[in-house]
Amino acid sequence: MWGIERGRNGDPPGEADSGALRLDFNRRLMLQFRGSAITSDAGLLAYRELDDSLGLTDTGADTLADARTGKNGRHRLTGLLRQSVFGRLAGYEDVNDADRLCHDPAMRWVVGDRAISGSAASASQMGRFETKWLSRPENLAALTDLPGQWIGKVHRRRPPKIIVLDMDSSESPTYGEQEGSAYNGHFGCTCYHPLFVFNQFGDVERCALRPGNVHSADGWRAVLEPVIASYRDIVKRLYFRGDAAFANPEMYEFLEARHIGYAIRLPANSVLQCPIGYLLKRPVGRPPHEVRRYYASFTYRAQSWNKPRRVVAKVEWHPGELYPRVGFIVTNLARPVERVVAFYNQRGTCEQYIKEGKNAIKWTRLSCRTFAANAVRLQLHVLAYNLGNFMRTLAMPKTAQSWSLTSLREKLIKIGAKVVSHGRYITFQLAEVAVPQQMFADILSLIARLRAPPAPA
Repeated sequence: MWGIERGRNGDPPGEADSGALRLDFNRRLMLQFRGSAITSDAGLLAYRELDDSLGLTDTGADTLADARTGKNGRHRLTGLLRQSVFGRLAGYEDVNDADRLCHDPAMRWVVGDRAISGSAASASQMGRFETKWLSRPENLAALTDLPGQWIGKVHRRRPPKIIVLDMDSSESPTYGEQEGSAYNGHFGCTCYHPLFVFNQFGDVERCALRPGNVHSADGWRAVLEPVIASYRDIVKRLYFRGDAAFANPEMYEFLEARHIGYAIRLPANSVLQCPIGYLLKRPVGRPPHEVRRYYASFTYRAQSWNKPRRVVAKVEWHPGELYPRVGFIVTNLARPVERVVAFYNQRGTCEQYIKEGKNAIKWTRLSCRTFAANAVRLQLHVLAYNLGNFMRTLAMPKTAQSWSLTSLREKLIKIGAKVVSHGRYITFQLAEVAVPQQMFADILSLIARLRAPPAPA
């Protein structure tokens, strides 16, 4: 039986400010509800430290136009942007969650400014910020550029020598009358059909929300060209990988004009199979118990191509299968055929990154009525994804670098903590479970190394 233990003056024994619940099975247990002094997301403070060391959300807010005209705006755009991004990173993908998060001590310190002593933005304030202010054309355009700007800040700390770009599309199922949603026969559902560009580190360079019934490569140039332009004169070599949806002559000519190495899968046809006909015949003798692979390279020119190009073929004979598995890749790389195939196969990590975005960040939750508002939500999800990936690739000890974004959320972000206020300091007393104190200290040490050196006096 639950009961409230009261002292002589009506207060719980030893607690003069509020009632406490006692449990009959063990009277030594006392339950107190003090949500404002406890958080379940104390690990967000490490991500806020990473954000501050790289100057991410501050830069983002500088590029957005504040549409508020009154003088009583409680929260700066920087704080609203942080609450949108960090909330999604912690698994709160709906605006309605803000009514609870606005009182969470970790979120209040992440947002900063007035939220520290008061509260963060409410659900109504976050709703106006995301669906009204950010959906303005100039803000949506700035928000679309923001993932690339964040990646640029990371690369200035750790310059890469080469960049490999992977482009792929995905589906975001819809369940209402969202503007722009349509049935997609390939995915077999009513959905949006967003397009993504990743680099080899797993960061989303750029993305675009598209109606559900467009082709997988629709609008590829508007998404890819700004990414390639951002690396001009910065990296020594730039590469591109794509599946058969991007096998079109406009793509080849675009990449070749910019001296970008590429490997793109080609849809199989009878003309492509003619030069490798000798590999498509079943090998003489008993069927093998292991997979046998054969490679070939030849020059091919489709009717729509402006010149012949190199095509690499891979033929696999699997035990128990009557016909071989055949794949073709068009490329301008001069590598041996096995290395070209191995290079292309690494684009499978791009599909894994998309799965992480869906499962860990829930970037398929696009439930607003208008297309522009859903485009904003997708960009905010991508920013949260990139921040989580920055933590994984830049600030995690070697023993934890293999953690998925879901594991990072459950082990690093979801740390319970009690908040204790002193005269000069605020102390978060963290529970030491999946992430011990030493690992947390190592994370903060790695983040400290990312800070830009102080400007000379």
